[in-house]
Amino acid sequence: MSHPPVTLPRLTALVRQAIPRLLEGVVAPLAVFYGAMTLLDFKLALAAVVVWVYAGIGWRLLRGVRVPATMFLAAIAITARAAVAFWTGSWVWFFIQPELGTICISMAFLASVRLNKPLVQKLTLDYIHLPSAVLRHERVRRFFARITLLWAFVLLANSTVSIWLAVHESLGTFMLLRTSAVAVISGLAITFSIFAFKRLLHRLHVAHA
Repeated sequence: MSHPPVTLPRLTALVRQAIPRLLEGVVAPLAVFYGAMTLLDFKLALAAVVVWVYAGIGWRLLRGVRVPATMFLAAIAITARAAVAFWTGSWVWFFIQPELGTICISMAFLASVRLNKPLVQKLTLDYIHLPSAVLRHERVRRFFARITLLWAFVLLANSTVSIWLAVHESLGTFMLLRTSAVAVISGLAITFSIFAFKRLLHRLHVAHA
């Protein structure tokens, strides 16, 4: 079976596209929350991070810029999370909520592979641009299916560790150990994903040449 010609940007260019969006969508909300919790209090910190997420969406809509799917997911998740946290006033439930949601997302990742619509491909396209000819390539489809399976189990492992620590440890210990564990597990998965993607790009370039 023949495939259409493949033209891909360099991996460094793809990373440069992804970093600003990761900083805005992942790092910045955490910084806003922890900063507000340190300077103000728990409930005001929740309000601050909710405002941050919706402000980012509103700013894009006003400018006519496409809003990434991850931002809508984050807005829905943070709204539900903040509502329950305000009601309970418990840090345990505040941190467990997203982990329960992450478990559901991991199940959705598994289901997306079964449906031949791997979610990692959809999320990747929110951060970087890949030509349609590349997305139709058989090797690319297999790659996204396998990476989606990998991240389904990574998300499940991170959530399991986080919930156990939240139930059995103090807030300070939880934040330290949970951050370390998630960083190690996710870091290994990210490293493998980048290596595998780089290898895929190399093979596609070789095959096209």
